[in-house]
Amino acid sequence: MDDFIARYPIHTQITVAWGEMDALKHVNNVVYFRYFETARIDYLIQTELMSLLQSGNIGPVISENQARYKRPVTFPDTLTIGTHISDIQADRFMMHYTAFSQAQQAVTTTGSAQVVMFDFSTGKKAELPDAVIAVLQQHCRDSADA
Repeated sequence: MDDFIARYPIHTQITVAWGEMDALKHVNNVVYFRYFETARIDYLIQTELMSLLQSGNIGPVISENQARYKRPVTFPDTLTIGTHISDIQADRFMMHYTAFSQAQQAVTTTGSAQVVMFDFSTGKKAELPDAVIAVLQQHCRDSADA
């Protein structure tokens, strides 16, 4: 676990709920996207990007989500979702997630999301503000390093 935390300094703890399991007695595949959403918002809070973005009329929207299921997760368990950024462009970046099971002491799921900046007043894509890019670059690494 210490190695995982060192590799993912920005991480989120998620307690698995009984009701998140399906008829096959493991966490349903779609639930991981909720876990990733929680980790994404927590990432924005931990890096103070949330306050930067709330000051304007633009914000992040997801244009694509992906998950790879390596091991089933069951109740009871706590997942630590490590999050990092790659591929920063003028109007988008990739966010990567790695779920580590405390019960199994192993990575169970990985995922990613294409995050696009959106101007809510015009209904169109927007450029990433310089201040947002500066914060993202502090936490950016090649996706192959995940």
